[in-house]
Amino acid sequence: MGFVWFWIVAVMIAAYVVLDGFDLGVGILSPFLARSEDDRRMLMRSIGPVWDGNEVWLLAGGGTLYFAFPLLYASSFSGFYLPLMIVLWLLIGRGASIELRMHIDDHVWRSFFDGLFFVASALLAIFFGAALANVIRGVPLGPDQYFFLPLWTNWRVGAQPGILDWYTVIGGVVALVALATHGALWLALKAPGELENRARRAAGGLWIVLLLVTFISLPATIAVRPSVLDNYRAHPALFAIPLLVVAMLIGMLSFTKQQRPLAAFLSSCLYLVFMLVGAAAGLYPTLLPSSGDPARDITVANALTGPHSLHVGLVWWTIGLILALGYFITSYRLFRGKVSAEAGYGH
Repeated sequence: MGFVWFWIVAVMIAAYVVLDGFDLGVGILSPFLARSEDDRRMLMRSIGPVWDGNEVWLLAGGGTLYFAFPLLYASSFSGFYLPLMIVLWLLIGRGASIELRMHIDDHVWRSFFDGLFFVASALLAIFFGAALANVIRGVPLGPDQYFFLPLWTNWRVGAQPGILDWYTVIGGVVALVALATHGALWLALKAPGELENRARRAAGGLWIVLLLVTFISLPATIAVRPSVLDNYRAHPALFAIPLLVVAMLIGMLSFTKQQRPLAAFLSSCLYLVFMLVGAAAGLYPTLLPSSGDPARDITVANALTGPHSLHVGLVWWTIGLILALGYFITSYRLFRGKVSAEAGYGH
């Protein structure tokens, strides 16, 4: 059951990154692609009917983590208290910017919320990338398996790191560029006319940066935590994952040049999925590594909740997943096609 619930949590996190990732990407690109009020309205309408539903996966993933691995939840939320509070306020700010932007027909009002939309989206992408890098690198877990992290120490990876160091900065940059590219490909799929063309050109330019930071992040991860290769050596089939990451990168560029926006966007979705799956496969069965004593690692075995709860929870989780999938399939089917500045979601 531990293996099953590990991958259930991983799938829900991947679903959040893929679905809310293009929302964040649209926000990151908004000041660079929008040249007029009509452009800004189309940017908002490209995510309007789905952005709040996409965030449900973050809540569901957190709830599932709390249910299946309560020790991990308690330790992480204590040690990462400050960044988690910042993320909460950024989520509130981004939601407010989308919902309140059109409430008053005033240039200053709209400009303020446009700026908030960009800043919150960019910082969320960076924080999420840095958070994953912190998990991969490890944190200074104490004998009680709790920890405290300052915002930074000496920017080096060691037994007493900070939230920010050279490796977690790389993680933040990878997330920023990857989600910006993801958002550009979503806009190429949803936006019409010149905005679509600008989004396609942005995706092509960002792809070069994404290729570079992806290939920097892989050896950096191995240097920081060599043990991520243990599972790959034990199960050589896992080496297909980095090959699939490269294949999805090639697909993103190739389909963009062929003006096949749906195929390019799906390639971006799978790129994000395989990057996350690769990290999860390298960490398993560790959930949160210790940067000092490996004996203090939080693992599936020592963080798992009781077997009866897991079996009952699996039934209800399956029912909930079926209902959620039905909702999302219906929503995206109704939202298919291009958006316009004149009609659609009222932001």
